[in-house]
Amino acid sequence: MTASVRFLIIAYYYCLLLLTMASAGDVFDHGRHGTSLAQVQEAKTTRCSQASVAGPPKPLLIAAPCDEGEYPVVVFFHGYLANNYFYSQLLQHVASHGFIVIGPQLYTFSGPDTTGEINLAAAVIDWLADGLSSLLPPNVRPNLTAVSISGHSRGGKVAFALALGHAKTSLPLAALIAVDPVDGTGLGKQTPPPILTYKETPLSVSAPIMVIGTGLGEVPRNVLCPPCAPLGVSHAAFYHECAAPACHLVARDYGHTDMMDDVTSGAKGLATRAVCKSGESRAPMRRFVGGAMVAFLKKWVEGRPEWLDGIRERPEVAPVVLSAVEFRDEYLAKD
Repeated sequence: MTASVRFLIIAYYYCLLLLTMASAGDVFDHGRHGTSLAQVQEAKTTRCSQASVAGPPKPLLIAAPCDEGEYPVVVFFHGYLANNYFYSQLLQHVASHGFIVIGPQLYTFSGPDTTGEINLAAAVIDWLADGLSSLLPPNVRPNLTAVSISGHSRGGKVAFALALGHAKTSLPLAALIAVDPVDGTGLGKQTPPPILTYKETPLSVSAPIMVIGTGLGEVPRNVLCPPCAPLGVSHAAFYHECAAPACHLVARDYGHTDMMDDVTSGAKGLATRAVCKSGESRAPMRRFVGGAMVAFLKKWVEGRPEWLDGIRERPEVAPVVLSAVEFRDEYLAKD
């Protein structure tokens, strides 16, 4: 082999490496689509009857591309006692890459039992087929052949519950993404209905699963505040019970609420910083979570694996340091 041929081969593979890194890194930046963000009020019942005036069963925050086209739909469930608009920047990040993202406000205040919000989450999904199209920008159409579900903290538990059939929905499930999910206040202290089984048999979910974790979620902020994502009921335990295909990415230096907006107002907003241990800045974690969600959805919803494969091969392209990069491949599980 001549020196010139060796040079061309090396140059070729170097270019492939650069393309892989660029491809993977693209998802962590704002996508090519401009986005709209709309708040929609829930349906109201009339005084004379219980029939609902047209509208969703719960208030919604809808982030959508502005460009004409048909886009997959993702439903994102907020964390415990959080407002859906605390995630507006995250939802718009995902939408800018060609997805319609629906963030319902499942409750204002709630006790430990999640059964009610699981049923409300199912009702929101069932409403999408008839009600969503009219709330989108002109010439933007939802692809509802299947829907992806996601959620943060207790919302991640709700997403798992729906995927496990705790409440029936009319739309098939395309993908499941849980962002620092939490199943209770500690090991042996799951809130009803429990999701984790602590058995070797994996959870029966009929869709690919991504679990995103935080390194600081399991760490208490101070002696008065317990961890927001306690060990044994958070991301690692969820991933341990996932069947293939599944993946698990953990941001080492960031906390349980660091994917929220830079500014979260009101008493609840202040609590997101006062109660949970946090990293230095929310922007890198939000870019990471948004980009990881986009990469996963592009692979399993759109059939374009290059972004997720790029993160797997070159995790340093992420805007945060990853302490875990785990993939459970379906073809390996079958061997």
